[in-house]
Amino acid sequence: MMQTPLTMTQMIKRAEKYFPKKLVISRTAKGIERFTYKEIGERTRKLADSLQKLGVERGDKVGTLAWNHHRHLEAYFAIPCSGAVLHTINIRLSPEHISYIINHAEDKVLLIDSDLIPLVEKCKDEIKTVKAFVIMTDEDDLPETTLSPVYHYEKLLAEASSDYEYPDDLDENQPAGMCYTSATTGNPKGVVYSHRGIVLHSMALGLADSAAISERDIAMPVVPMFHANAWGLPFAGVWFGTNLVFPGPYFTPKIIAELIEQEKVTMTAGVPTIWLGLLKELEEKEYDMSSLRAILCGGSAAPKGMIRAFEQKHHIPFIHAYGMTETSPLVIISTLKSYQEDLNYEERLDIRAKQGILVPGLETKIVGKDGEVAWDGQEMGELLIRGPWIASEYYKDERSNDAFRDGWLYTGDVVTIDEEGFIKIVDRTKDLIKSGGEWISSVDLENALMAHEAVFEAAVVAVPHEQWQERPVACVVLKDSYKDKLSKDELYEFLKPQFAKWWLPDEILFLEEIPKTSVGKFLKRALRDQVQKEYLQKN
Repeated sequence: MMQTPLTMTQMIKRAEKYFPKKLVISRTAKGIERFTYKEIGERTRKLADSLQKLGVERGDKVGTLAWNHHRHLEAYFAIPCSGAVLHTINIRLSPEHISYIINHAEDKVLLIDSDLIPLVEKCKDEIKTVKAFVIMTDEDDLPETTLSPVYHYEKLLAEASSDYEYPDDLDENQPAGMCYTSATTGNPKGVVYSHRGIVLHSMALGLADSAAISERDIAMPVVPMFHANAWGLPFAGVWFGTNLVFPGPYFTPKIIAELIEQEKVTMTAGVPTIWLGLLKELEEKEYDMSSLRAILCGGSAAPKGMIRAFEQKHHIPFIHAYGMTETSPLVIISTLKSYQEDLNYEERLDIRAKQGILVPGLETKIVGKDGEVAWDGQEMGELLIRGPWIASEYYKDERSNDAFRDGWLYTGDVVTIDEEGFIKIVDRTKDLIKSGGEWISSVDLENALMAHEAVFEAAVVAVPHEQWQERPVACVVLKDSYKDKLSKDELYEFLKPQFAKWWLPDEILFLEEIPKTSVGKFLKRALRDQVQKEYLQKN
């Protein structure tokens, strides 16, 4: 067989050649802009040419601090296709963490949305390696800034050549991109993605039993482009000629609903907190969601009640998935086997509320204290993964030794696997609650609570206990219409039929909001500290 390299240049070239009329629809500060793939291809070549003129060489890191829009998409391809490395920076990290990862990655140039300039200005004195700042803006002139030297993105493109040719000797194993984890403890950890890994991951997203992304789709990645490559949707979408819709800065559930309706979006992707917000919007106002063939949900477990509401009330198919920054990210996706379609809805929902089965191309092991666990849906173990789009180490970080051993990624996620191979995330190893020598899953309790019609969000954490070691405490945010109308006792009565008595939370606290990480997951560490103070004072 021919040994042809799997590089990202083939992806953007294919879009230019075969899908020049297909569209990228981009919401920016000024409104909705539309570009054909022919135009995106030309602009991407011009950006590659501009970066070269700014001194970016092969292997150099180029950082982006940007929302989901067309300019960020151009950077997604111009940087790696010219031989440099795309480093997407999480704009929701602290200034200390932002300066840490810019320095650790050794970014040479930063592409920055104009509204995010203050974020970089806060840490500019700590940034050591950056030689140029490029501002992405809709305005004709640059905003005032203390950053230097500073360049205008559109003016750079206006002076650049669209005849730029991508190098044809890129190695498929060389770095194409990098992301850093969101760091609930310690400094963020860097993950480097190869051209080969991105190409194979994109191919997996197009499989019929995976996300099934195709040319016919109009896909809207709501998951940020600074978080695990927006789950690979921009890469796959461009390669397959998919129309892409980018929701831009400071979007709201209302904006998401309007974009789905107006642009006839067929698939979209994001974390559960996004979809809880959209569900609330759909309950308050009527929108036409009939174009949607799938909502792809990952990042943390989706409550069964939310899946049921989307599917039964709004007739929107909901697909559960699992991945990590370290895995590009797609690993597991919950699509039913053909013979499972004959089950009744509640039985199908029980299966699909699990994270799903392994995507082709990857391998997994689930290891408990006595070795690999039984496929019985009961025995718990840590999820181990390996495959061609799974990281083999963290970038220049001694913590690699904790997570990567014997050729496997140790995910830190505790799971079960049933007789059909469907994997269910039980908890993070650090979030499992050990009570009287037995394990309690905070995720199962959270999902049960969020199935109650009055509950908007719920998170469960452990508190120390003299007799039982740890006990669960539930934190609940009620929907506005139910505030002051629901008691703890009613929630306990709702939980009792679903769990053994010793699983029930020792306390249910009603909160105004639950702290979240930079990517919209519950921030259990901060919540645990808050709850322990309140709970221990009371007891």
